[in-house]
Amino acid sequence: MPPLPREFEEFLGNPFGGGRRGPQREFKVPSLGSGFVISSEGYIVTNNHVVEDVDEIMVVFSDGEELEATVVGRDPKTDIALIRVTPEKSLPSLALGDSDAVRPGEWVVAIGNPFGLEHTVTAGIVSAKHRNIGQGSYDDFIQTDAAINPGNSGGPLLNLRGEVIGINTAINPQANTIGFTVPINMAKQVLPQLRADGRVTRGWLGVVIQNVTPELAEAFDLSEDQGALVSRVMEGSPAERAKLQVGDVIVEFDGEPIEEWNELPRVVAATSVDKAVELVVVREGKRKTMPLHVGQMDDPELARADPSSSSPGAFGLQTQELTKELAQQLGVSEESGVVVAGVDPGSSADAAGLRRGDVILEVDRHSVESVEQLRQRLDRANDRVLVLISRGDSNLFVPLKRQG
Repeated sequence: MPPLPREFEEFLGNPFGGGRRGPQREFKVPSLGSGFVISSEGYIVTNNHVVEDVDEIMVVFSDGEELEATVVGRDPKTDIALIRVTPEKSLPSLALGDSDAVRPGEWVVAIGNPFGLEHTVTAGIVSAKHRNIGQGSYDDFIQTDAAINPGNSGGPLLNLRGEVIGINTAINPQANTIGFTVPINMAKQVLPQLRADGRVTRGWLGVVIQNVTPELAEAFDLSEDQGALVSRVMEGSPAERAKLQVGDVIVEFDGEPIEEWNELPRVVAATSVDKAVELVVVREGKRKTMPLHVGQMDDPELARADPSSSSPGAFGLQTQELTKELAQQLGVSEESGVVVAGVDPGSSADAAGLRRGDVILEVDRHSVESVEQLRQRLDRANDRVLVLISRGDSNLFVPLKRQG
């Protein structure tokens, strides 16, 4: 199971793990998790990380009956899994509610298996919606203060009508009452595909995007800091065929406004493959409508730039020419550019987050192919400089302020 950021933690399997003394021997450790029945035929929803890499799944019901389950389908990107048991009689199932209609302050109930304490019920309120905790491109969690703990993973979060409005998924271990739930409306998009195909097919645009900060909004002549800034267009992608350009700011997709940059991956992923849509972008201060056919995501997903990656600048930089050998070592595909060999502490480049190994591609929308060309462009630049860098498989625009 891939780890969450340090300040978060998934509901892990065995909460009683610890050190052992004496000679080592092979033994199996049971994983603990929760789930809920969504059909009388035996379909059960849980988290992907509860059933991932397990040898067998045993479901224990409230009446003590135990049934072996098989995995119908898994979706690691949303941490949702669908499993099935074969019951001798129809099973009671939970109704799925509308997570979009839930408001902060509403009472909710969590049911699960915390620390192996079966069918524990806790109550609280919805603390917030649309939380991004750094788990992936589709973060859109409901936050609750209902007590949930390791072992609750995959269990339902219910409204007071008894409808499921979320799937409990993650906690903040540094706090007593901060838990995170996958909205059930997201699961409604995923579950039919898991049941039919065992996997999820998503739409794909083929761009790397980043947040529009106030500084970037000023640099790109935007009236407000909204939308998703395109910092890379992937070769052979739907975006390339639609003539999207680096520096475009996507503000609308298929009639839906894009206010926050991380809304775009979710909207595109939920769009049918091959669907004809219209993009609205801001290019050089002007709105432009562009037709596009949505592609199918394989595993180059709708990428997002690392939000912690701000970059280069004019001053406080040591640089060197980019060679084929360096490009291979740095894992970048660019054939031209300038490599950052060092950053002076306290400099503009340091303040912007530039680091050794970044590759400078552009200065103020003009390409850079040599150290000398970089120096000339920086010398001629104004007090604010817009730099495009490559870092790993992401491209990022970074505004820099001239020192002194």
